[in-house]
Amino acid sequence: MVKCKLCGHYFKFITERHLQSKHSCGVKGYIKKFGNKGVGHFSVLVNNLDKDDPRYIRWRESLKKRPAPWNKGYNKETHLSIAKISRTFKRKKIDNFAKWRKEATKQGLIRVSYPLFKRSGDLAELIGVILGDGYIGKFPRSEVLQIFSNSNNQGFIDRYTGLVEKLFNKTPAVAKRRNANCTNITIYQKDISKRLGIPVGARKNKYFEIPKWIWKNEEYLIRYLRGLYEAEGSFSVHLPTCTHKFAFANINISLLNNVYWSLKKLGFNPHRTRVSIQISRKEEVYECKDLLEFRKY
Repeated sequence: MVKCKLCGHYFKFITERHLQSKHSCGVKGYIKKFGNKGVGHFSVLVNNLDKDDPRYIRWRESLKKRPAPWNKGYNKETHLSIAKISRTFKRKKIDNFAKWRKEATKQGLIRVSYPLFKRSGDLAELIGVILGDGYIGKFPRSEVLQIFSNSNNQGFIDRYTGLVEKLFNKTPAVAKRRNANCTNITIYQKDISKRLGIPVGARKNKYFEIPKWIWKNEEYLIRYLRGLYEAEGSFSVHLPTCTHKFAFANINISLLNNVYWSLKKLGFNPHRTRVSIQISRKEEVYECKDLLEFRKY
């Protein structure tokens, strides 16, 4: 055992780590003053110790007594110093997660490829509901898909939360807006727009065609219409006049055309207004409603 001339404690070796942490000096300064007897130019890293090593156990216990770091609980939006660090990293093009991201990619924790979705009735219905009541936005490294629902319609929320999770293999976030009776179903992933075939941004003035794989398959076409009607459809009965209506309303002309010609292909007789497609024959109203399983969750 060797006695440290500065603090009087005994060690197998007097290390650089001890001298720096306890006495704020290095090995060279210590040797110059006291000689090199028992002085080592190395230190034991706690990461290299066995989990049952007493030194490792003492170190783990000591962590509990350490105060929380100054930046705990803050981010660049809530703390000026963290915002400054973020700006500095961005300006100098420093990616402090590069090493972690590379290892996580090798281990399969981070996906690097997103193949196109398998064509199915579920996909057709999801495309329909997104065109009716959804939104796709773009960010520098990802895209966001949001589907909006009346908060009172829990069946809709459950159905399309499950559908999104099934197709994306990822659980979406479901949150009610603070000042509105609206619930958002949200998921972030890469290449959402490309894989669904739906452009990003507002859909008001965009042109949409029914994908050929949906148009040629009656089952898929019915599911596609169901998604559209679940989002923007309505069923109403006015008993005094014995009026029955099954309607789809939207201001996008191409979507109105898609619904109109799809209903015609399925054998119905819809009529149209400037912003809606309606079926008014009582027998057809109930037949179409049952065919699409409208509001059946």
